Formats: sequence, structure tokens, C-alpha cells
Amino acid sequence: MPPARTFSLFVVLFGAWLLLSGHWDPFLLGCGAVSAALVAALARRMGAIDGEGHPIQLAWRFPAYLPWLVWRIALANLAVVRAILSPVAALDPAAGWVDANQKTTAGLVAFANSITLTPGTVSLTALPGRIHVHALARGELEELKEGEMNGRVCAMEGRR
Repeated sequence: MPPARTFSLFVVLFGAWLLLSGHWDPFLLGCGAVSAALVAALARRMGAIDGEGHPIQLAWRFPAYLPWLVWRIALANLAVVRAILSPVAALDPAAGWVDANQKTTAGLVAFANSITLTPGTVSLTALPGRIHVHALARGELEELKEGEMNGRVCAMEGRR
């Protein structure tokens, strides 16, 4: 395991500690730093800091993907609200397999989680090369099959 992953894990853990604790006096900062360092060292010794457990390779491109995902979540929320408030039942549930072209397990998980975060769709099973999806409307499933989200997650992985 590269030392960069261990250092990155330390930074993430210490940053989370700072955000959640809200304490800035030297003694407590030191305690937080020591705690984060011990957990990072323990995780390194356990072999838990790898491309799946701590996917820093996705972190550099994630900020470019996040605004698009938030926009898709907002649009899906509106579609679900419209379906709920519609006087005529607008639901046409469907389930099917969606292609997943991610090259890493972390990328596949990011794709499956993106599907589940989008209201109206949920990932049921994630396998290499495909994800089983349930959607409240057949159109949402067809949109996933078109592959825009798949392509954006592949781009976040570093390839198209």
C-alpha cells in the first residue's frame, strides 16, 4: 500500500474529526491528530487501505461529477413528486439490467450508489458489467440504459 493512501486516510479522518468536534484548543487538536494517525496506521497494518476501501483515485474527478449528480437527483425528485401528486396514477414500474462499464469495484459501487441516490430508482444487484435496477417509471430505466450516468462514472474513473 502506498504511503499516499495512508496519508490521505489520515487527512480524511482528521478533517472529519475537526468538522464533527468543533474544538480548536491545542490539547484536543493533538488528541484528534493522534487518534487519526493511530487509526490510519492500524488500517495500513490490516491491509484495509486499498483502491476499494479508500478510493482516492476517484477523489480528483468526483467534484466534476457531483454537480451533475445533484442536478439528476433534483430532476428525479420532481418526477417522483409529480407522479405522487398526479390525479391519475403515473407509475409504470419496471426492472431490468443496465450495462456497467466501470473497470474497478469502486467505480461499480459509485455507479450503483448513484442510481440508488436518484429518487425513483434503486440498484438491486451489482455485478461486474451490469446492475439490476428497479424503477418507478419505465422511462427512468430506459434513460439509465442509454448510458449517460454510466459514461459519467467511467469518466470519473479516468476513462470514457
